[in-house]
Amino acid sequence: MVYRFTFISDEDDAFVRIIDVDSEATFFDLHKAIQKSVNFNDEQITSFFLCNDNWEKGQEITLIEMDSSSEYDNLVMDSTRIEEFISEESQKIFYVFDSLFERGFYGELTEIITGKTLAQPQCVQAEGDAPVQMMEVDVLAGMDKTSGFDADFYGDSDYDVDELDEEGFGGMEDFESFQDDSMY
Repeated sequence: MVYRFTFISDEDDAFVRIIDVDSEATFFDLHKAIQKSVNFNDEQITSFFLCNDNWEKGQEITLIEMDSSSEYDNLVMDSTRIEEFISEESQKIFYVFDSLFERGFYGELTEIITGKTLAQPQCVQAEGDAPVQMMEVDVLAGMDKTSGFDADFYGDSDYDVDELDEEGFGGMEDFESFQDDSMY
């Protein structure tokens, strides 16, 4: 059987990728087809999530084996066949291509084509431009360029001289009442 998945992006309404993949293929095969269809760098960490009808994420299928404390099994793309988890039209998956910002493509099994097989997945329709793969993080945004810290780094905007006692340590009497003499 051939599964036809339609992927869309919430970042661009014109973006659509329709990918055909054999039902016996792995999630890694589908991952490679998606990456190729959008010309992404395939060295980034990616994941598939099986979703319910409301796009709530369930089981994760990762690119590489990862330690997980989740309630789900640790599944890896290259050893997980698509047909093991997807078998009915309208089933939904979320493909995360930017794990830092949790950005991805929403996918749905839109058609099951019986009586056919595919040696390799193929993109049968591509519309619109893919979003950028990784968002740029400007770690220096909002910092004072001379010191490397912004003006409020030390909390000077919240300084109140009335909070300090004569020795300069406000609230020490409260701390002393909690001390346990047996500790010293």
